[in-house]
Order: sequence, then C-alpha cells, then structure tokens
Amino acid sequence: MRTQHRRGEGRAHDVRRLRDMIRAAVQGGSYPGGQLPTEAELMAAHGASRATVREALSLLRAEGLIERTQGIGTHAVVRPADEKLVEAHGVIRPDQHSLLNRRTRPRLLDRSEIAAPALVADRLGVPAGTPCLRLEYVALHQEEPIWLATNYALFPEAARLRDSPFVTDWYALMAEAGVEFGQSEFIIGAEPADPLVAAVLGIAPGAPVLVTEQTIADAAGRPFDLAFVHIRADRFRFVSRGTRFPGREA
Repeated sequence: MRTQHRRGEGRAHDVRRLRDMIRAAVQGGSYPGGQLPTEAELMAAHGASRATVREALSLLRAEGLIERTQGIGTHAVVRPADEKLVEAHGVIRPDQHSLLNRRTRPRLLDRSEIAAPALVADRLGVPAGTPCLRLEYVALHQEEPIWLATNYALFPEAARLRDSPFVTDWYALMAEAGVEFGQSEFIIGAEPADPLVAAVLGIAPGAPVLVTEQTIADAAGRPFDLAFVHIRADRFRFVSRGTRFPGREA
C-alpha cells in the first residue's frame, strides 16, 4: 500500500510539473497564435503519459488559461502582459508595448478629499485625520478591467492630482499634474478575489489576484502617496532582473 501511495504521489507531482511548464509556455508566448501542441506532441516533448497530459491540461482549463474545442484543438484564451517591475515603479520610461505606456484608461470610482485613515496616516508619517485625496479607479485595457487601485495622496501634491484630467495611467497623471517623485516602493502579495473585487474586475470570486501596497515619496524621501492595488493575475505579470557583481555582495 505504501508503494502504491508513493507512486500515486509521484504521478501527481508529474502532473503539477507538466502543468507548470505548459503554463509558462502559454504565458511566455511560446505557441504561435496561442495554439497548443496536440496531446501526442505534448507526450513526446515531455516524456509524459496521455493521462498526465490530460490532467495537466484539465488543470489549466480550470484556471481559465486554455480552452479545448472539438475538431480544432487546444488554444490559449489570453496571454498576460509582462511588465518590468522597474517600469511599474515609474522610475524609467516604459517601453512601447508596456500597459504603463499610456495604453490603459481609467474608470474613475472616487476622487474626493477625506481625513486620512489611521493606517494611511501611519504609512505616510502624518497624524491621523490629516487631509488627503482619495483617488480610486479601475484601469481598463481594450475596455477590459485589469486592476483596481485606491490611492491616498497628501497635499500639496494632492491638489495638483485633484485638479488635473485623469486620461490614461497614474504615472501619466502625475507627470501632467507636475508631481515629481524620487522613490517608489512595492510590497507584493497574492490572494483570492473576494466578491467585491471580483465584481469590479470581471472575474470569478476566488480567482487569484496580485495585491500590491505602493508607497511613493518625493525627492527628499517624504512619502506622499499610498496605494492599494488589486491586479488580475491572468492579465498581468511582473518581470524583475538582478545582476550579480562578484566581490560586491557584502
């Protein structure tokens, strides 16, 4: 019985590993036109059994990443946008394919002056109740919601952000409002979408979303903006690269 259990567990890991590889290939654009190889081709390429291939594809269908059509085959439903993390910080000009290069438009949910909640005040280093601007929006790409963002900005920057037209993305708004910054920091996590977030983003409750907390500071290091952002994990991926310089690790 113990041997059978180990074999079953090993096969489950085979399914998981194959699922991960196919997902990476789909999201990385390895299949021209989004058309996946046939079951036989996947079996040959990965040395996997037909049952393993079918279970891996079933998991990806459950994620909503692929669809299978009788007589046509298996194809990717969508390929998420890959965004360099440094571009997401807003510290360099995004490339022409980036969603952060004025390729989204906001659906404004709220743009009002409020008293800073205690947590916001703590993160920004001001007394609770300090006036701030709450600017909340849904970012749309080709009329599809991509992320939900709630920003809390302090004055005097808030006055410029309040009075400037919000046309594309947050960094474009800051630039056009004449708001300059010196530092951007992210804390990135993940969670299942609750019913409220799911309804706004047009996804099923429980679908995975990236959750980021961003703090933006001016050139002197004074934080003036705190944002909470829920990002569709099926439409957006962060890409980060680090370079190691021998002898400079300490």
